[in-house]
Amino acid sequence: MDKILIEVFVPVLGSPFDIFIPAQAYLFEVLELIKKAVTELSEGRFTADGTTALCFRENGAIININLSVAGLELHDGSRLMLI
Repeated sequence: MDKILIEVFVPVLGSPFDIFIPAQAYLFEVLELIKKAVTELSEGRFTADGTTALCFRENGAIININLSVAGLELHDGSRLMLI
């Protein structure tokens, strides 16, 4: 399975996290993986809920989770934000 390395910034923690995601997945799957990874990496300081969303860090636009990683043209080094 091909993976890409993205940076996910979490404003509530003030920290970025580097996370590998599957290149052929849809964002609704990726969001779940990212929420779990950030919860673990932050040692429980971050807890996701039903309103947790992913957005582009550059402009703050919320990402449509029904699109695929490839469809969004995410690549190694893409910068996202978990809010």
